[in-house]
Amino acid sequence: MHDELVDHLTRSTPLARGEALRVIQDVLAYFDESTEDYVRRRHRELQAQGLVNAEIFEQVSADLKYRAVAPPELTLRQLRRIVYG
Repeated sequence: MHDELVDHLTRSTPLARGEALRVIQDVLAYFDESTEDYVRRRHRELQAQGLVNAEIFEQVSADLKYRAVAPPELTLRQLRRIVYG
């Protein structure tokens, strides 16, 4: 699976074939996270860094635009509902 990408990584980086495959699997798993799970995880991470909700939701909103498959734009209220129900 993903042989062309594995070949590309082994040619363009010092990674061995097995390492390249693990990197690909890690990246795919990262981007497989649902929007809701991503929002909740990032909220916890940013909260642990001491940010307040106003800053957190602005940051999460900005971050979502750069996901591999960007979800529809969510309002700050929608983000709060994902975290708090």
